[in-house]
Amino acid sequence: MRMKEAPIRLRVDVDYPYPSRMRSFIFTAAGLRIGRDYLKNSKIVAKMVNASERNVEAYWFFTPKTMPDKELLTLLDNDKHEVGLHVVNEPERELELLEKTTGENVQYYTVHGTERFLGRIIWRRGKTKKLIVPPDFSPQSFYQFTASSLDVICNFYSSEQAVRMAEQLIHKGHVLHFHPIWLFQKGRINHRGPFYEVLRRILRVDTELEALATRKKAFFKMASDTREYARDIMPTEELLCKLKERGVDIFSFIERTWCFKQPSISKSWGKSDDNVALLRLGSYDEWLKNIGKKTRNMIRKAEKSGIETRVAEPDDRLAEGIWRIYNEAPVRQGRAFPHYGASLKDVEKTVFSAKNSTYVAAYLQDELVGFIQLDHGNNVTIISQILSLQKHWDKAVNNALVAKAIETCADRAEQWVMYGRMGNHPTLDSFKQNNGFGPQQISRYYAPLTAKGKIAVKLGLCREIKDMLPRNVKYALIPLYNWLSRIRIRRKLSTATRTST
Repeated sequence: MRMKEAPIRLRVDVDYPYPSRMRSFIFTAAGLRIGRDYLKNSKIVAKMVNASERNVEAYWFFTPKTMPDKELLTLLDNDKHEVGLHVVNEPERELELLEKTTGENVQYYTVHGTERFLGRIIWRRGKTKKLIVPPDFSPQSFYQFTASSLDVICNFYSSEQAVRMAEQLIHKGHVLHFHPIWLFQKGRINHRGPFYEVLRRILRVDTELEALATRKKAFFKMASDTREYARDIMPTEELLCKLKERGVDIFSFIERTWCFKQPSISKSWGKSDDNVALLRLGSYDEWLKNIGKKTRNMIRKAEKSGIETRVAEPDDRLAEGIWRIYNEAPVRQGRAFPHYGASLKDVEKTVFSAKNSTYVAAYLQDELVGFIQLDHGNNVTIISQILSLQKHWDKAVNNALVAKAIETCADRAEQWVMYGRMGNHPTLDSFKQNNGFGPQQISRYYAPLTAKGKIAVKLGLCREIKDMLPRNVKYALIPLYNWLSRIRIRRKLSTATRTST
């Protein structure tokens, strides 16, 4: 019988009203309340709480400078929320203001801290001025409950660790305490970290954003779904609204033309042509017949060299073998290898956390000499990694791995197999073509969500520079790129050596 989950109790100290730290300082000090982003992060948190199916009790503590507006009050108008007072200077006057603004009978209070000089100026609390809450003050102190700072935890630990710690604290009956201003940003002085991802996972909401990757590019922020090649993306108004609330200027996504057609395309979206290396798969024997004599000979060469391939379980042995391949050499195929230096712990985490994946491994006398990771999606299986030990490249390990991967996909009745893109590396493109993969044109769309996003899409700044270059120019620049990458890795290794000594 499944045990009943403990209620999640949240203490939300709304001390700064804007997502921008600097804007909050200036507007709070000046007593201004201007702009659509007033209490923006608080409203996001409130929506997350309302959407959660878990038992959540959220206690909101407002200051005189962060009084809730009508929109936030509407979001807080249910049994999951309770309004409290975050006392700054005058408890009685501030209580009266809060109760008048919210129409609520306030039951609890907390005290706003102003230890730093700037905080004392903003909140007009002198160093010698001591805040005294009257003993007969009608609200109760919320400090009677044991609280743990979620935003502090998120500063020092990874998301996975923070989620585990938070769930343990919830089970012990602790209140999770945070400040909305740190929902997406990190505090360097007060050691508070972005807690959105952890809160999302605790509340089990916004699942459509769990595979979202965001990055800053020039003056705008662009987001995409890390699983966009494995599933069809249909941007709804609700999704785009959530992305905009989270500070995203452009949402980029692809149309998987081999199996899907976008039902509706907005005129405001930008568009560019892209491609993937795709194989339409029937049977393994059919594939073997079509790939050509040279490639078949390479597969036989691997067998004669003692290479054995099989599906491998994601266990400690596989993780250690992959770790050894990663750390064989800092340079591969003339360029810096990004996985070089990875720790065994990190590799184990990647292997054990892989979802909907199959590992195909190549062995030589019981030693792992190569592997392929197959990610299974909707209407496609993706070859996401294929690596082998350089010292055994003369044994055609990669050809044997591809053959076993195709056989595995055929046994699963997979119709489509994808192997990255084509047009970025002539040697790799040739290898893909020899194994039956050809270019499949797809469309990439750019949905602007803000004014900055519209400007970036209009100017074409959302596209990657390498995708805008003609293929002959791109190929000519590969040696230069490889040379620069080798210089960077040598400097990195040299710095690491000096640090360790």
